Amino acid sequence: MTGAATPGPVTVRPERPGDADGIRAVVRAAFPTAEESVLVDALRADPGAWIDGLSWVAVRDDENDDDDEASRSGTGTIVGHALLTRCHVGRTPALCLAPCSVPPGLQGTGVGTAVTAAALDAARAASEHLVVVLGHPTYYPRFGFERASPHGIRLSVEVPDEALMVLRLDPASPVPSGLVRYAPAFGI
Repeated sequence: MTGAATPGPVTVRPERPGDADGIRAVVRAAFPTAEESVLVDALRADPGAWIDGLSWVAVRDDENDDDDEASRSGTGTIVGHALLTRCHVGRTPALCLAPCSVPPGLQGTGVGTAVTAAALDAARAASEHLVVVLGHPTYYPRFGFERASPHGIRLSVEVPDEALMVLRLDPASPVPSGLVRYAPAFGI
């Protein structure tokens, strides 16, 4: 993408203790309001939603950088975040992918794709079966997401049909149908 900064060498890893402030800064930079950063903090505090190992960050190892759109954490600067938390489709446990965050100046550089793919791989490794996302219909199909409605999956609120998508992590596992029940912090 023209005009996008290059992120430099990036390492993708699970969230560690001490990363919360850096994640909060990246999420705030990525969205027009603080709602999503408040959501991440609320999800982290909810033991019914939070799953250790499914919050992932992209970290740039450049100690001399003063980029206002990223935040320092440990030995580098957090430049991306992807979060998977517990939800249910009907009565079946599933995961919700939200939010995925990259500051505007680094969008289009591959950071979002790398951190999202790593989070999804971690979910596969944890033997999770299904991920739900409410997001941009041209972005998430690159990871294998498809429209949820053909599977009988829906929300309690009106959303564009193409924006609600699912990803089957285990091809042998059936896709449940029903209403998506998010963690209370989502408010839907």
